Amino acid sequence: MACFLVPTAEAIVTTVITKVVEAREKKAGVEHASEAELKEVKTPFSKKMKWLNAMLWGGSVLLAFEHLWHGEITPFFPFLTAAADPADAAEMLHEMATSGVAMAVLVTLVWGGIVIVSIVLEKRAASVKAEEVQS
Repeated sequence: MACFLVPTAEAIVTTVITKVVEAREKKAGVEHASEAELKEVKTPFSKKMKWLNAMLWGGSVLLAFEHLWHGEITPFFPFLTAAADPADAAEMLHEMATSGVAMAVLVTLVWGGIVIVSIVLEKRAASVKAEEVQS
């Protein structure tokens, strides 16, 4: 019914956080590595946040389309068919609290795993580069 609203809300929050982090990185002089540069390989945190944003926004749009396809979203107020009836509204809030939160947490955990793998790969690349310099 409205489970897509939870990941959408998280996507809005993380988009704002990404903009703040980008501004701070720019102010601090953090460079975004281009492919031509063979300096130390390190992905800025703002780029990692963009990965999370892409996952959340993409999933939210697909879920919204699926709900629209099934007639659960209407072009007129209250926009969600479940919000028109108090009994259905309670069921909708329960679905948001269970399915919506579970989806948002799962996407965030998967992103966290991706970030961890990225950090490990960056450290491995840095150690290989350090060995090449010493040789």
